[in-house]
Amino acid sequence: MNKKFTFAGIALIAAGVAGGYAISATTHQPYNSILQDDPRPLVQTSYTGSAVAAQPVDFEKAAGTAVPSVVHIRTVVKFKQANVQQRGQRGDNPFGMDDDMFQRFFGGEDGPRQFRRPDQKASGSGVIISEDGYIVTNNHVVDGATEVTVTLNDRKNYAAKVIGTDPNTDLALVKIDAKGLPVMPLGNSDETKLGQWVLAIGYPLNLDVTVTQGIISAKSRNIGINRQGSAPIEAFLQTDAAVNPGSSGGALVNTNGELVGINAAIASPTGSYAGYAYSIPSNLMKKVIGDIMKFGSVQRGYLGISMAPENLEDAQRKELGIGDNGNGVYVADTDPSGAAAAAGIKKGDAIIKVNDVAVTSSAQLSEQIARQKPGDKVSLTYVRGGKESVANVILKGKMGAMASQMAAAVEALGAELKPLSPEEARKLGIAGGLQVTDINDGVLDAQTNMKTGFVITKIGGIPVKNLDELKAALQKQNGNFQIEGTYPGSGNVYYYGINDFNK
Repeated sequence: MNKKFTFAGIALIAAGVAGGYAISATTHQPYNSILQDDPRPLVQTSYTGSAVAAQPVDFEKAAGTAVPSVVHIRTVVKFKQANVQQRGQRGDNPFGMDDDMFQRFFGGEDGPRQFRRPDQKASGSGVIISEDGYIVTNNHVVDGATEVTVTLNDRKNYAAKVIGTDPNTDLALVKIDAKGLPVMPLGNSDETKLGQWVLAIGYPLNLDVTVTQGIISAKSRNIGINRQGSAPIEAFLQTDAAVNPGSSGGALVNTNGELVGINAAIASPTGSYAGYAYSIPSNLMKKVIGDIMKFGSVQRGYLGISMAPENLEDAQRKELGIGDNGNGVYVADTDPSGAAAAAGIKKGDAIIKVNDVAVTSSAQLSEQIARQKPGDKVSLTYVRGGKESVANVILKGKMGAMASQMAAAVEALGAELKPLSPEEARKLGIAGGLQVTDINDGVLDAQTNMKTGFVITKIGGIPVKNLDELKAALQKQNGNFQIEGTYPGSGNVYYYGINDFNK
């Protein structure tokens, strides 16, 4: 059976408590764990003193302090009633079948018929990151949700609002109207070590809060599971702490009770836990969620390179023009207008460090760059022809045009646009707008079924009548928004949803 990677939920509880109890140093009576009221640990744990490397680990304090900061998230995706149009008209065909066949099953000659798809319900987990109600979770937990409900550890329920999402890292930020919430302290995921004990905490399988324990078994793991974004980033912490569906968005915690990861996925042939779970490192989460809180969307810098596959054989190296330059990440090609090329990086170079942090895999390199934003200066150590060199790279935006982010935002749409004349707007009964005269490769082509001739009147609820207003409106969007407009002669208003829009 082929191994199947499935999105999971996070954390489960089965905490083991290590250690026994000893006779008090101040008494000569035999110790009795039933009768004595002041039991004392036989050994010190990591919470009671130093020199703990060789001592048993007590998970009790870490679990006790972390559990109140992990929440249960329930979502609903509501489907509205839709009409099936008369034969020859374009209906809402959710099954991808031929329109004529669809009409024979669901529509008649006499007019449109109505159908309703059932609401979908799901659940996951989240971690409180601020006292005033900000909660981090996975994008796939809240993606498409029309209702989000958060249940705290004390059983209180709150309606939640999705503040922002980043499908590329599978992270999302939601907010509830509450004060004085317990915040989980943030740990440094870079300092996690192979073999280190960790706890997974969440709400799997519709159970109450659950804790499981395991170790870090790998770092910077890329398993190819994230297909939500246009430029997915995977650099997971791998652990054998058991997680299951419903735990997604929960916490991976070290023995100090600090958050070191957001649980996101499992590797399983069945869809349930089978030995390996994957968490988004807390340092990457901090950057992504911090951007959403400060800017409304993720500010991501790009190197402008393509990376060669790892573990290449000699024949493959020769075919790609890559020499033996060490154990770094090989550059298979560069974007001539990209940041790396501008700094002198060439095809065949092996990047071995980013800001003095060693990188030996594409996942490690991607994670380090993903923590930066356009305009940041990054030091790249690379090997060329057996010689080690350093290049200072100033990262660019996705479109490679930092100097004109507004122009890049319009370019990202992938459309040719023409402002309506006052007479054209008057005929359509609108104040003005921009007509789509052509659609090329870009966001509109990838995410909508918009046709040429469509007139854009609003971006995210902001009226637009010319290119300058369009640019300004796009800059104000936080990644997910609606384009509103009309088709000449239709007399109707149409909406197109845009997700993960990177300016």
